[in-house]
Amino acid sequence: MPKDDDFQETFKQLKNIFKPYAAKMLVVHDTDTSYYLDTHRVMKNKHRLFFGAVRIGKAYVSFHLMPVYASSELSQSISPELKKRMQGKSCFNFKTPDQKLFKELAQLTKAGFEKFNDPEFLQKIFQNE
Repeated sequence: MPKDDDFQETFKQLKNIFKPYAAKMLVVHDTDTSYYLDTHRVMKNKHRLFFGAVRIGKAYVSFHLMPVYASSELSQSISPELKKRMQGKSCFNFKTPDQKLFKELAQLTKAGFEKFNDPEFLQKIFQNE
């Protein structure tokens, strides 16, 4: 069973992946157990487009990255090792820090940020909104 310290350190490192993008987004939650970012794009349902989040749960620390769900190109670029951590279409679970996979997540997050700031990509995914 992972110690609370492992979860806190995992959360801290995963949160740091999102930190470079916080100034260009809306920080919805920033607590000891939850960090949540929305884009500034407001959709037809009057909600902002969710970008990503890190959350400490009972069994693991979850890293959510919505661009992976929205872009088949991004989801297909995920390594088999990172895919093993996936739950659903945009969530990755960790119990302890994993530098190799966190580095890959940082690259994936950067690519996702670029996708979510590409007007052509956004127009394509929201044409049926």
